[in-house]
Amino acid sequence: MTAPFSYEEAFAANRGLLTSDEQQRLRQATVAIPGMGGVGGAHLLALTRLGFERFTIADHDTFELRNFNRQPGATLQTIGQPKTTVMADMAKTINPAASIRSFPEGIHANNIDEFLTGCDVVVDGLDFFCIEARRLLFQRAHAKRLPIVTCGPMGFSAALLVFMPDGPSFDRFMAIDDSMSAFEQLARFAVGLAPAALHLPYLDPASVNLKEHRGPSSSIAINLCAGVVAAEVMNLILKRRAPLGVPRYAQFDPYRLRYRIGTLWGGNRHPWQQLKLWYIRRTFGHGASP
Repeated sequence: MTAPFSYEEAFAANRGLLTSDEQQRLRQATVAIPGMGGVGGAHLLALTRLGFERFTIADHDTFELRNFNRQPGATLQTIGQPKTTVMADMAKTINPAASIRSFPEGIHANNIDEFLTGCDVVVDGLDFFCIEARRLLFQRAHAKRLPIVTCGPMGFSAALLVFMPDGPSFDRFMAIDDSMSAFEQLARFAVGLAPAALHLPYLDPASVNLKEHRGPSSSIAINLCAGVVAAEVMNLILKRRAPLGVPRYAQFDPYRLRYRIGTLWGGNRHPWQQLKLWYIRRTFGHGASP
């Protein structure tokens, strides 16, 4: 027998951190999250427990055994099941009144505008290697003047970037264009996502191959990213402080007990970033050419 659900009672413990009015503002906001695997699924659950109730989600994939180390929806019972279905069901076990629009085909050029319709904030939950879909997402969201939050699970760390409507676009900040190979675009995304590179000292270079779309992952980073993103999305809706918009960035690594916040003027065009790009190409390319 299912117990009766009360939104006010379910999220009453948020009081003292959020006012009643603020809680209702979160409840009325709509968050778009493409990607329901690692960070995307964790973002959905963290935001649901914060009291967000309206979502648009997308993912074309199904759960596999190799997802078990990090993806909250991956269990023996969900192997082979669509990620959008599983994660929507999980969110509704927290808040059965949650309104969740699903795109089980994922996002692409023919549905991206529909996917973003009615959304207040976009959260990037795409797989790191989905650079084509990510560029499409950021281009269309920027054109619609929607803020976009991305937080990369780099090693054991969380690397945060927020793209605001009046700030640099994703392509401009990352210094990416259509003439570049997929490898070069991924290399630029890697160095631009985490300018502080706090995770590099302990990352085994042999475990990463950008050409083969291969790299390590950890539940530590996934869960950390979910908390960071939930706080940033909450702030974008409530406007309690100025957002951490690019060229500003932040990265926290609990393994090294290091935190860095800074400003990357010029994005990946900065001379230090060019040096990092040279290192990434040489170390993680394994024969790939720009």
